[in-house]
Amino acid sequence: MANDKIAVQVKSLRRTFGDFVAVDNIDLTVKKGEIFGFLGPNGAGKSTTIRMLCGLLMPTGGSGTVYGFDIVSQPEEIKKIVGYMSQKFSLYNDLTVEENINFFSGIYNVHRENREKRKEWVLDMAQITERRGALTSTLAGGFKQRLALGCAILHEPPILFLDEPTSGVDPISRRNFWHLINEMSQAGTTVFVTTHYMDEADYCDRLALIYRGAIIAEGTPTELRHDHMKRDVLEVETDNSVEALEVLLKHNIEAAIFGSTLHITIDKAEPDTEKIETILQAAGMEVKRCEKIVPSLEDVFVTLIEAS
Repeated sequence: MANDKIAVQVKSLRRTFGDFVAVDNIDLTVKKGEIFGFLGPNGAGKSTTIRMLCGLLMPTGGSGTVYGFDIVSQPEEIKKIVGYMSQKFSLYNDLTVEENINFFSGIYNVHRENREKRKEWVLDMAQITERRGALTSTLAGGFKQRLALGCAILHEPPILFLDEPTSGVDPISRRNFWHLINEMSQAGTTVFVTTHYMDEADYCDRLALIYRGAIIAEGTPTELRHDHMKRDVLEVETDNSVEALEVLLKHNIEAAIFGSTLHITIDKAEPDTEKIETILQAAGMEVKRCEKIVPSLEDVFVTLIEAS
């Protein structure tokens, strides 16, 4: 891939804290203009990686560049060209909406002649024009999230790092937020986003799954499902998912609760469907539905973790 098409390049990146390995020799390539998802459970190393890429934390080992700038020797240059939004939204609750925007305009060195225009853009995008004088602490989660995004891109950076940006907000706000991210990507902004919500993976162009500091898989959502899920998944709906799970686990059947249903990982769906229905019915349970489904990325992730 030509260097002029690469936004982020990481080789053997490592970060330790004493004896604890937070990031374990990872390799990454992110193309310009794409939405790159970094998925994994809390504590997997996602935030540590983002902080190194934003020039906020020095690596223990390895190398990396962000839009051509070296993360070890040029962190100050990187800070000028990235937008960064943390899961706590990086806002000052004791300032008004407008004061927050003014503050970040100064931090990001937005040209004075452009500050009013950018401020009005943020207020309009966040749908809080009428609340410009309100304390930020009084905003609902979804509006606060949009304000934080607006403040992070006041200087119109070519790349945006979002660290768990949808954590703690309602599902509608999460969906609306991803709509904004898609619009930014289509306009040419590179977006590097971390999340532990597996259902958000399908919003991304490409993904890397990280577990205990190491990348265990990488590819498009379709590639991950196809290349890393060699077994079938059954979705089972019963009158009591918790009891059904206990019954299946006693029979050494790999199952997990997934919303109001169970997902069961098996070698082949056809011969095992009847077997599972028989086991549950013998335990006095009603099986409302038992069918093979396309595996979710959560199914893929669980399978990869169990194999690692």
